[in-house]
Amino acid sequence: MEPAVLKTVIVDDEKLAREKLKRLIQELNDPELRVIGEAKDGLEAIEKIESLKPDVVFLDIQMPGLNGFEVVRNINFVPAVIFSTAYDQYAIRAFEINAADYLLKPYD
Repeated sequence: MEPAVLKTVIVDDEKLAREKLKRLIQELNDPELRVIGEAKDGLEAIEKIESLKPDVVFLDIQMPGLNGFEVVRNINFVPAVIFSTAYDQYAIRAFEINAADYLLKPYD
């Protein structure tokens, strides 16, 4: 039996932040964790989440258009959400909407 794979989508308006997080995930060298998509804004995030149905979404909060909280409110398929942001003041709000975790940027 093959191990279950956690499918992830990375959402961030900053290309460098998306690339860094993707690289960190790949460096884990964990065959059970796979990045299956990326999005650069809230609208694209909704499309990717609804079509790809990931298990986990790494979701930036401050983005043009829809922010991360608005993305969560507007999706029908709700995966585990790990919010990622440079602003720690959003942590309480993130956990109030059942975030799985909260990452502060910049990533180490």
